[in-house]
Amino acid sequence: MFKPVIKWSGSKRSQSAKIKEYLPEKFDRYYEPFLGGGSMLYAINPSNAVCGDICTPLVDLWNEIKKHPIQLSEAYRLRWTRLQTEGYTAYYEIRDDFNRSHSPEDLLFLSRTCVNGLIRFNAEGDFNNSLHHTRPGIAPDSLKKIILDWSEHIQRVEFAAEDYRVTTEKAKKGDLIYLDPPYFHTKGRYYGTIDFDEFLVYLEQLNRKEIKYMLSFDGIRGEDDFTVELPKELYKRHEFIPSGNSSFKKVMDKENLQVLESLYLNW
Repeated sequence: MFKPVIKWSGSKRSQSAKIKEYLPEKFDRYYEPFLGGGSMLYAINPSNAVCGDICTPLVDLWNEIKKHPIQLSEAYRLRWTRLQTEGYTAYYEIRDDFNRSHSPEDLLFLSRTCVNGLIRFNAEGDFNNSLHHTRPGIAPDSLKKIILDWSEHIQRVEFAAEDYRVTTEKAKKGDLIYLDPPYFHTKGRYYGTIDFDEFLVYLEQLNRKEIKYMLSFDGIRGEDDFTVELPKELYKRHEFIPSGNSSFKKVMDKENLQVLESLYLNW
C-alpha cells in the first residue's frame, strides 16, 4: 500500500483499493472537493483532475508538494532537526508560528509529529493537537522519498481552496466526482463543516446534470449503525466498504472496533 504524504483525519487509504473497484469504466475529468490526505487521488491517479478543500493551508501544502517538493522536504528537515535538538519547545513554537501565518511547511511538520497524527483545530481554526512525545516523527530522508513520489503523481491536478460547490462548478456529464465530506456523526473532528440539507440539494443537482458521483459517508462501527438515511432518489447503489478498525475510537476510547463505511453511487 502507498504511504501517505499528509496525515489527515478521515483518510481513505485503507479503503482506496476497494473503492477503486467501483469506478465507472471511463470518465473525463476527475473532481475531489473534500481532498484531505488525498488517498483516493493517489489510488485513481487521474490524467485530468480538479481537487480542493476548504482548508487553505492544506491546499497550499498540496501546491507545495506539486511545485516545490525539494524545498518542502528541506523545510521539514529543518523543523524536524530543531525538534530533535531543542526538544518539545520547538514543536510548540512551530505550532504558534503556524497559527499566526498558516504556513504549509509548518502544517506538514505538525501533521507528522502531533499525537497519533490526528489533525485537530479548535473553533477559532487554530491547530491545537499536542506533540507525540514518544515518537520522533518520520525521518526527513524517508519523507522526502514520499513527497517526491506524490509530486510526480499530482502534476496533472489543479488544486482549489474553495467550498465543494465552487470546486466542482465546472463539472459536466462524463466527469466523475468523488465526495468524502465531514461525516454526519463526526461533527467537531474535522476542519470546517457542511450543511447537510444543502449537501442533499447539491447531490440532486448532480443527478439533474447527469454527473456521476461516488459518496463516502457514515456506516457501521462495531455494533452501532450510524448509516444516514439519504433520500432513495439520490442514489442507485449503496455499498459497505470495510475500513479496518476505527483509529479515532482506538485513540480516544481504547476500543478496537471493526468499521464499515457507506459508499453511495448514482449510477
